[in-house]
Amino acid sequence: MDAKTKQRLVLSVLFFCYLKTHVSLAVDSITASQSLSGYQTLASAAGILELGFFNPGYSSNFYIGMWYSGQVVSDSQKTIVWVANREKPVSDRFSSVLRISDGNLVLFNESKTPIWSTNLTSSSATTARLLDSGNLVLISGSGNSTSEPLWQSFDHPAHTWLPGGRIGFNAVTKQTQILTSWKSSEDPAPGLFSLELDPNGSNAYLILWNRSIQYWTSGSWDAKSKTFRLVPEMRLNYIYNFSYFTNETESYFTYSLYDPSRISRFVMFTSGQIRQHTLLETSGQWNLFWSQPRKQCEVYHLCGAFGSCNEVSNLACNCLNGFEPKLKRDWDLKDYSGGCSRKTRLYCENATSANGKPDRFLELPSMSLPVNKQSVEVGSIAECELFCLRNCSCTAYAYDRSGCSVWKGELLDLQQLASSDDQGRTLYIKLAASEFKSWKSNKGLIVGVVAGSTAFVPVLLGLIVFAILRRRKRVKGLGKAVEGGKDRADKHPSDKRTLVIALVSATAGLLTMVSGYFLWKKSSGKRREHRRKYGETKGNVGAASRKNNTELPLFRLRSIVAATNNFSEANKLGVGGFGPVYKGILIENEEVAIKRLSKKSGQGHEEFMNELNLIAKLQHTNLVRLLGCCVEDEEMILIYEYMPNRSLDRFLFDSSEKTKLDWGARFRIIEGVAQGVLYIHKYSRLKIIHRDLKASNVLLDGKMKPKISDFGMAKIFGMDQTEANTNRVVGTYGYMSPEYALYGHFSEKLDLFSFGVLLLEIVSGKRNSAFHRFEDPLTLAGWAWKLWNEGRGIEVIDELLRETCQRDEALRCIHVGFLCVQEAPADRPTMSSVIRMLQSNEATSLPPSKEPAFSIHRGAGAVGCSPQTPASFSNNELTVSLPGGR
Repeated sequence: MDAKTKQRLVLSVLFFCYLKTHVSLAVDSITASQSLSGYQTLASAAGILELGFFNPGYSSNFYIGMWYSGQVVSDSQKTIVWVANREKPVSDRFSSVLRISDGNLVLFNESKTPIWSTNLTSSSATTARLLDSGNLVLISGSGNSTSEPLWQSFDHPAHTWLPGGRIGFNAVTKQTQILTSWKSSEDPAPGLFSLELDPNGSNAYLILWNRSIQYWTSGSWDAKSKTFRLVPEMRLNYIYNFSYFTNETESYFTYSLYDPSRISRFVMFTSGQIRQHTLLETSGQWNLFWSQPRKQCEVYHLCGAFGSCNEVSNLACNCLNGFEPKLKRDWDLKDYSGGCSRKTRLYCENATSANGKPDRFLELPSMSLPVNKQSVEVGSIAECELFCLRNCSCTAYAYDRSGCSVWKGELLDLQQLASSDDQGRTLYIKLAASEFKSWKSNKGLIVGVVAGSTAFVPVLLGLIVFAILRRRKRVKGLGKAVEGGKDRADKHPSDKRTLVIALVSATAGLLTMVSGYFLWKKSSGKRREHRRKYGETKGNVGAASRKNNTELPLFRLRSIVAATNNFSEANKLGVGGFGPVYKGILIENEEVAIKRLSKKSGQGHEEFMNELNLIAKLQHTNLVRLLGCCVEDEEMILIYEYMPNRSLDRFLFDSSEKTKLDWGARFRIIEGVAQGVLYIHKYSRLKIIHRDLKASNVLLDGKMKPKISDFGMAKIFGMDQTEANTNRVVGTYGYMSPEYALYGHFSEKLDLFSFGVLLLEIVSGKRNSAFHRFEDPLTLAGWAWKLWNEGRGIEVIDELLRETCQRDEALRCIHVGFLCVQEAPADRPTMSSVIRMLQSNEATSLPPSKEPAFSIHRGAGAVGCSPQTPASFSNNELTVSLPGGR
């Protein structure tokens, strides 16, 4: 046998072994004669779920778990819904085996030691079957899905509650069903947060920290409305059917879906929040339906000791100044429970560690004070500080109208509030003296300036006096030779004047030096304030550790110039209201989009800061991601993830490009934009109104997934706020709602109106502003409404799609678009309602729509009729006037 033949034989054997280890059992059950190992999996009858070995993230541990099939969910990582051996992983999936043993389902590790079992004391089970519901059952004989199971995974949930499962307890068997979060995203071991039924019989859910501290309750169950009193999102619920059962022996909640074909899951996350997700059938992505507690910072002990929670920060938790994460890797995985530890020990703990300098207090304004305070009877803030300073176990103090409060040991549940929040208080935290950077750090520079000035002034004065005396001597010699030697120096008062001028000049120079020092000191303070707000002007895309208070890397201007080839025209992607946008390539060949504020832009510092502060705090798959910024040499630059397909309007309105948008792609874009708007309205840390939603502000990634961009015009709302007014109407005519364009009233319904216009543009392939140039008194919505009422709604659909699209789905989108562009804000739906209507299969279930706003011109000056004509509105709400030629 020659060498080539041997090589082919070896490769064939290896390929056969590979196939053997990767082949699924292609069945939904394990019998007594079968086992599962390696890459083998069980698949439920309909192929919805799989069971097998998996390793989370970058972990080297393996677990037996259940996940949604890749044919159902498009996520690159498995969506795990159940784990068997949460606390006892195995290290080798090929040597470990799951099989039936002595009537139990047992997992044996690489040493053939049983590490997990169904633990039935007496069992005749010979089959384990995975059902489409996500329930793994153990049955006797060959059995079937209707047989009463001897054991089922629904009685032993992990972190996910699936439809049909139970959360409750049995008073007889003492068995409980609770949801327990993972320890981290890479560790399925039981974490600190759990959801369980109130054991005191209040028929309510509780979320507990460490199974002991309650920090959230659903409120009592209302059997009539089938809702929890403190979960208002359930009132909008048409998908889920919750029910509560109780008797003398057991109490539990269960739920089902009105549409069994839908897929949903209820999860206890590592963040300490419970979240209800539904699967979007068209995209294979999970949609967040609701979460509680709504505010992340309401989760108990979220940030651990000396960690501060911030609702408006890109990161939920930050260590206080002078502290650092105890376990940096856990914080990278967003597991903050380990908390923070001091960088430098206190003087009172170890005098040598602080170089003999006593401890000091750092002022932290606008804080929500930590728990477990102690009151101290003192008469002033100075006495309060002194009390804490003398007590080594005291770590912080606060002083307000209620008096002096001190905290000992670790500080928990700290929260950074907005400066405008009336609940904020000033907290003074004890730190080692070396943690403070005072003016003494620049002592050499200051001493040099002062000493130099002190030495320079006498020298200057001496030179001036010397020059004056020499001039006087020369003048005296000249006078003796003229008019009998009379001293003509008396006739030269300029000597005295010169001396006075010299002294004044010297004094002015000294004052200039002193004032220069104070100006330098003031500018240093401004630079420190600038660094506090924006971070150091250092770093690159890989230096994520150098961040400003928005947790964004701050780039140097020179790295931006290099990335864009000095802002060359060849790198320019386009120009918007903010300024030009360039493609750039940073370190590690990362492609980015660089938006540069133009000095001629109508937008400016306010819009720049608005976008910087808002997008940094928003994280959603349908919102463009902000990677960093640059504030240097009067330049204001934002760096975004690069969207290779640029903006949606490029595909919608360019006849050479629109063929790339089939109906499936358009519908996914509609859903994605709706999900992004729902997030900023309801589920983000800030409630935000975008105010400029349009096709050019929807970017498309390489897979044509939409991402909303340009938050320069956005406004922040309070969580309970529903509407507001503005004297500055900004945005794009044609996308503005009537109440906003006319009177400056805006709310969530403004974005709904803009979304409705955008939706009609996506379906029709026609630009809304194109209708403004015609004599026909119709807008895009008016044109579509006219066809709709004449029974010709199919003609609204882009002619390129009429033969290939799903007509019922397209017509439903048109109907939803009409609902969004109704004139009265109260008539428009919410975005959550829009999403439900888009996903509904019943067009007849949609509410009737009224005539769209701006569907006809109400005189030549109708708002939105001419995008080229700026609006000039009167303060009198009874009249609206637009300038125009006669």
